[in-house]
Amino acid sequence: MYVAKPFQGDDETGWALIEEIPVGQLVTATVHGPLATAIPWVPDVKGGAIVGHMARPNPQWQTPWMGQALVLFEGPNGYVSPSWYATKGESGRVVPTWDYVVVQVYGALVIHDDESWVSDVVRRLTDRHEQIRTDPWTVDDAPPDYLSGQLRGIVGVEVRIERMETSVKMSQNKSPADVAGVVAGFVADGNEPAAGWVRRASR
Repeated sequence: MYVAKPFQGDDETGWALIEEIPVGQLVTATVHGPLATAIPWVPDVKGGAIVGHMARPNPQWQTPWMGQALVLFEGPNGYVSPSWYATKGESGRVVPTWDYVVVQVYGALVIHDDESWVSDVVRRLTDRHEQIRTDPWTVDDAPPDYLSGQLRGIVGVEVRIERMETSVKMSQNKSPADVAGVVAGFVADGNEPAAGWVRRASR
């Protein structure tokens, strides 16, 4: 993707964002056109991959794809009104824009039609999202025969990352006064996640 220099993030930033953004769109190019599926991923930084699963009836994993797979992770974003900028009252030289956080991952897609591999991913996904709860649910809370049936209904997916592109466009190229205006604007719009990212990016 095109990323202007002020907004380019390195791989370390990309991995950190994947940790924060639990769902990414898996996109593959096929003879029938592009196919896409929203998948919750587990990042494997050491292995240089992301892993997840999709429903067995989903045609995407069964349709031959060409080249690399693409996974799109979209973080907080929002419309920026020119009226938020202090510069509006000084020179009027302002226009609307959109602030956003995006990571695009490119790599080889591997399908794992193996119950033990899929079971491990399900456990990792569950632990990742249940660990913050007071009374976390675990995979072992489900009856074994029920769990086995559920596992047979999904297949594992892995993207072995070959390239990662990260764009953090959160008003960090603006003056401190304009940044403060964008933060206040997002807060007034009820978009605290975007406001928080503007604060982070401008540090």
